[in-house]
Amino acid sequence: MSRSIDKLRIAFAVIPLIVAGLLGWSVRARVQAQAEEFNDSHFHLTNYIQEGTNIHDFLTIMGSKVGRVALFGIPLQQQWSYRVDGNRAPKYYLNTDAPLYYYSFTDASIAMAYKSLSKDQQARFDPMITGFNPTDMYAVDHIRRVLATFPGVFTGIGEFSIHKEFVSAKVAGEVASLQDPALDRILDFAAEVGLVVLMHNDVDVPFAREGSPPAYLDQMKSLFRRHPNTKIIWAHTGVGRVVRPIKDHAANLGQILCDPAFDQVYFDISWDEVAKYVVSSPEATRITAALMNRYPDRFLFGTDEVAPASHAAYVKVFQEYEPLWKLLDPATSLKVRRTNYERVFDEARHKVRTWEGTHFGAN
Repeated sequence: MSRSIDKLRIAFAVIPLIVAGLLGWSVRARVQAQAEEFNDSHFHLTNYIQEGTNIHDFLTIMGSKVGRVALFGIPLQQQWSYRVDGNRAPKYYLNTDAPLYYYSFTDASIAMAYKSLSKDQQARFDPMITGFNPTDMYAVDHIRRVLATFPGVFTGIGEFSIHKEFVSAKVAGEVASLQDPALDRILDFAAEVGLVVLMHNDVDVPFAREGSPPAYLDQMKSLFRRHPNTKIIWAHTGVGRVVRPIKDHAANLGQILCDPAFDQVYFDISWDEVAKYVVSSPEATRITAALMNRYPDRFLFGTDEVAPASHAAYVKVFQEYEPLWKLLDPATSLKVRRTNYERVFDEARHKVRTWEGTHFGAN
């Protein structure tokens, strides 16, 4: 009897310690979450010659200010043509006239980098499949094979490009198109699996004539209508380095955002070139902030940084948006910087893991 009483005394003594530990963990988790300034919906671990930042070093670069990151490489490899460049090895697509080609091994590289992390570290990343050719009807087979080979890893597909200034014309083989059945197959499969799609498509051609309608806006709307069940993030809101926001850019985005037929469409504001336009004048910043405040659930922040070497280099786009953050409602700012990411990518994680479990018996 006395032994039983002693055991009960020990149990009751331990319970407060357990509760205190749980409460301490909860407080630390809340403090950590409050310290995080943003989640990153658009990040390239590697560059156009498949070199990049070691993922363990990148965790240090992220620090405590960054919560989660959508992780991908670049699906295109810049060819080093001795005939074109001699001994001068190009590292970027604007460094040379040699072509680009699709590099499928990028997906295995990203998967293995992710798998080298601890479970807690993995929870901070959402790897994306990029190493497919969007003009190829077999692209879906590549995506399926990646999921089968690396179950439990990937959350979405992208960033991949259709119409992209200077890049599209350099890619060897057929030019990608928004009207290609191969692209429709990819987006249909993404809907089936639950993969979130991050797609780059310039809204217009480079150096468009003033006053002309944006070349690809109607085709993008048609694509969205064909795929109402595919969650699509339109990278950079359709803006490019020289594809500047047209006069009615915000109004055109607003027409998409207010249409229930396009509820599956989101926009990321990644890239320093986009930030440059948004903060180019008080009026431009005000127009952008007004649009986001009106549709706070539909925008995600991203850096579009490529293999950064330091924390300062990594967060510079976030800092460039400081005039925008000041104009957003606090609730909108939180959604754009953090919680929209969590909602979109958490849903995708759950759906993809469920699909993998059904088709591959993956846990």
